[in-house]
Amino acid sequence: MLDRVANGSDVAAMMDKMGARARAAARSLAITPAETKTRALLAMSQALRAGSDDIVAANGRDMEAGREAGLSDAMLDRLKLTPQRIEAIAGSVDAIAALEDPVGAVIAAWDRPNGLKIERVRTPLGVIGVIYESRPNVTADAGALCLKAGNAVILRGGSDSAHSSAAIHACLVEGLEQAGLPAEAIQYVPTTDRAAVGEMLKGLGGNLDVIVPRGGRSLVERVQNEARVPVFAHLEGLCHLYVDASADLDMAVKIAVNAKMRRTGICGATETLLMDRAVAQTHLLPILTALAEAGCEIRGDSEVTQVFPAANPATEADWSTEYLDAIISVRLVDGIDGAIDHIGRYSSSHTEAIVAEDAAVVARFFHEVDSAILLHNASTQFADGGEFGMGAEIGIATGRMHARGPVGVEQLTSFKYRVHGTGQTRP
Repeated sequence: MLDRVANGSDVAAMMDKMGARARAAARSLAITPAETKTRALLAMSQALRAGSDDIVAANGRDMEAGREAGLSDAMLDRLKLTPQRIEAIAGSVDAIAALEDPVGAVIAAWDRPNGLKIERVRTPLGVIGVIYESRPNVTADAGALCLKAGNAVILRGGSDSAHSSAAIHACLVEGLEQAGLPAEAIQYVPTTDRAAVGEMLKGLGGNLDVIVPRGGRSLVERVQNEARVPVFAHLEGLCHLYVDASADLDMAVKIAVNAKMRRTGICGATETLLMDRAVAQTHLLPILTALAEAGCEIRGDSEVTQVFPAANPATEADWSTEYLDAIISVRLVDGIDGAIDHIGRYSSSHTEAIVAEDAAVVARFFHEVDSAILLHNASTQFADGGEFGMGAEIGIATGRMHARGPVGVEQLTSFKYRVHGTGQTRP
């Protein structure tokens, strides 16, 4: 149920209580058997399927409000839920349930000369805060992943998806209760008051262990600037596709169209196409024609507009813009050196792809481009935890600490050391 909390002090009190309840639930989850967590997850997916009509109805309220607020078609597509998409959400929860439980897994083990046996073992992080915008499916993905990894989670969705997320959350709670787990293991902030975000960034009285932001640049920058707890940064997806001189043309056309147009509103959508100037006369026109026929607006540099007059001239801002729409910026570069230089200057370190048959060029791309995900001869839209076999993800971490790339169940754990002795004392 969604609420408007009367004032800032009420918000602070409510959030502190949520934090305390989450900490208590986290202690219970840390020792919950894998079978119980799996049972809860399967009950959640069943509840999502059974509640599909209610979720669609709640989403209809959000969609209507979004249209009235003037949300773009891309943002409305992010927001929209259909029976098919709800089935996909439930399927993701099933996939998470089928994953091996990470808690207690031995990451490494070794023996010391003095006879001590040392193990590094996965443990839950504790209480995770997830702050996200638009995508109501994050409610289920984040809740399920955190539970699988033995963590409690506090979810704060965007106001534009509030009704959809609340309806999905109700199904998650139903699954928890059916398995005998505390409902407080997955909590949804029941107010659209932005003060709730501020309270989460303060750490909820020490009860919040990490924050995962998932949204636009303004949200992520606020979290990074104000958070008093560790952050798994998920910056914008300014993804690049580089077509090398050695690229197979048919493959390049197919990948370019898919990378940009399969779903334009996701963070793994290609925003900039780079092409080796050496094959501009053979490769550029077929690729841009296919993109245009798929409904994509082309914004190109001066050389691109000469070859493809229908393209609009690109500005400097285009090279650093995450469109999340059917728009792509296109630039010709001097081979792999030019591509690496451009990506190094403009990339958000999310995902980059290369289409090439030259193994030496691919090796340089993989070695010298420093982004969380690099792909060879494949669409950037594979930048997804589900496609990586992780069941789902909370987001794509673009930082360099602890987690990088898709944040799945393993990335939502820490570790501890277990040391076994036979009476050793230190001299």
